[in-house]
Amino acid sequence: MFIVITGVTRGLGRALAEWYMSHGHTVAGCGRNGPQIFELRMEHPEPHTFDAVDVAQAVKVKLWAERILGPDRVPDLLINNAGVINELAPLWQVPPEKFAQLMAVNVNGVANVIHYFVPAMVARKKGVIVNLSSGWGRSVSPEVAPYCASKWAIEGLTKALAEELPAGMAAVPLNPGAIDTDMLRQCWSDGAAAYPKAVKWAEQAAPYLLQLGPKDNGRSASVAGFEA
Repeated sequence: MFIVITGVTRGLGRALAEWYMSHGHTVAGCGRNGPQIFELRMEHPEPHTFDAVDVAQAVKVKLWAERILGPDRVPDLLINNAGVINELAPLWQVPPEKFAQLMAVNVNGVANVIHYFVPAMVARKKGVIVNLSSGWGRSVSPEVAPYCASKWAIEGLTKALAEELPAGMAAVPLNPGAIDTDMLRQCWSDGAAAYPKAVKWAEQAAPYLLQLGPKDNGRSASVAGFEA
């Protein structure tokens, strides 16, 4: 399968990319960390491809898509994983520019990738789009209002997209669960160490995503066993 993943330089995206490549799939990934992208290129040469791209910038996503897509390179699985979380604070203490930056990555970034990659998938009426949501896309907690808002938006955006896709395709919002990543440590500090590592999570999540199909279109999915 040809799999496109955003946010591959660390955490869940990196773990998914490594698992898929080790199991014979071809991965095209992007991330904002240039040195980590260079490392991925050195460790995983063609047919895999990795680029430094900020998904919040539509022009850069457009150029990335033009470089990646081709007659024989249309994603079978598109995973919108790139995301950020706000520094813990009541909503009224979150600077407007920080709120806007979070939304630009978590919501606009997903829309940008869909805009430039999904038309090729629609043309052949095949493929699955997985947009990373969160437990906080289906519930709320104090001091993470911007992040909650972005992930609730992803749930709605994905379900609406599911209504627009042709038969044979699927769009699925995915709650990955609680995993020991930099993002979780930002929220729970050392308490995040009590949760499984991303590599362990990918052992279950990666094959689960490969099983998603038209039957799952519009369904809010979760990776079983990793609930908070």
